[in-house]
Amino acid sequence: MKTKTRWVCQNCGFQTSKAMGKCTECASWNSFVEEIDQSKLQESMPLRARGAFQTQEESGGPIVLSEFDDSQAEERLSTGFDSLDEVLGGGLVPGAVILLAGDPGIGKSTLLLQLAAQMAERQNTLYVSGEESSRQVMVRAKRLGLGKTPMYIDSEQNVANIQKQLKATKAQFAIIDSIQAVYHPEVESAPGSVSQVRESAGALVNLAKAQGICTVIVGHVTKDGAIAGPRVLEHMVDVVLQFEGDRARQLRTVRAAKNRYGSTQELAIFSMADSGLTEVTNPSAIFLAERLEKRPGERSPSGTAVIASCEGHRSLLLEVQSLVCASSLVSPRRIANGYDSSRLLQILAVLEKRVGLPLGKQDVYVNIVGGMECNDPGGDLGVAVAVATACMDRSVDPLLVCIGEIGLSGELRSVVNLERRLREAQSLGFKQAIIPPCEDSLKTKFKDLKITEASYLVNALEKAMPGLGKPAKTESTKGSEQVSVN
Repeated sequence: MKTKTRWVCQNCGFQTSKAMGKCTECASWNSFVEEIDQSKLQESMPLRARGAFQTQEESGGPIVLSEFDDSQAEERLSTGFDSLDEVLGGGLVPGAVILLAGDPGIGKSTLLLQLAAQMAERQNTLYVSGEESSRQVMVRAKRLGLGKTPMYIDSEQNVANIQKQLKATKAQFAIIDSIQAVYHPEVESAPGSVSQVRESAGALVNLAKAQGICTVIVGHVTKDGAIAGPRVLEHMVDVVLQFEGDRARQLRTVRAAKNRYGSTQELAIFSMADSGLTEVTNPSAIFLAERLEKRPGERSPSGTAVIASCEGHRSLLLEVQSLVCASSLVSPRRIANGYDSSRLLQILAVLEKRVGLPLGKQDVYVNIVGGMECNDPGGDLGVAVAVATACMDRSVDPLLVCIGEIGLSGELRSVVNLERRLREAQSLGFKQAIIPPCEDSLKTKFKDLKITEASYLVNALEKAMPGLGKPAKTESTKGSEQVSVN
């Protein structure tokens, strides 16, 4: 058989017969690697179809949905972390394949080793480390206090041998760390290439489905934050988890980018310590620690406000910081750290047009304290208050929370889960909340929290900063009012 070669982009999987500096599909540079192509027939037919690994069992034929017995459904298994169970939709599902991706050194192996220790107490567990030796994994396990855990540890990289070990140990829970480190023996390319990742993952997914093994696969990420390897990898698995965080900070977050068994809106927050990762039950108190320590009557610094973000069933209170200063550039800077930059531009336009703040020649910086990401429209009002106080050098009550979405006409719009956000603010000791117009019944549910309604952004700014002065009506506001900044 004549041997041929092909050039494959390692970012998107695009194939060409010649070497190219720039990929025409994903526009990435120097991403092509030469691979051996045995024949066009074998290229178009995946290994699973050629019978390389016959692990797929027969499904037993189609069934009628109305005749399905719910009592036969398998119960979910707890991971030992309540917040992680919520992210997964209630726990682990037998036979599910989970892809966990994150930056190097963020703590993926530490989290999975703790998870494997929890599962090993109830089920046969196999931890396969293709990047470390078994001795290295054992040393880290002892450092985390998991030295007596009855789990199997293997440092195998051959997918065929990994399949044999899964069957020999009768594993019900498995961890593959990582998919870029293992290789398929019948694919003549280097580990981590598009072909190797695709075929290795396919073999592991087939075995997991056939044997009912809940499998967690670790995936690397590129410098842009995307999961390395072919895009088909994310379609093959059932759940895709993003492990995020800053190595300079203690907090780590786990979000679901894809979940066939639950919602993708949940969030799990962990804290990194010498003994491993621990759950953070009250992250809002950590983010607002300095603000909550202020004495009664003490004002907060200018350019700060508190917003209430909603992540699934969890409500988070975050502090927003803003800095406004004169710009020496033709195009002033608008920099947002932890907040959507496009939404920031929209808020600045509303503040300038509807409120009258002179922001056209000012540099504006916005930062979410604690390194968290906030993409919730309910944080618009808090960001606007922070920018306005920074521009006017004013301050607000440190125990004030701002909730609301801002429209282009300057009106405040209601947000989802408003009651849950207010309840979180009340539990942390906040005394006042500025919100869009709501039902009167909502106010009676919070005795220790003064709820103030505002229909427009200009009204909310007046109530957040008492004594701002009577606003002057102008024709350009068209029903809204303009704040005097003098």
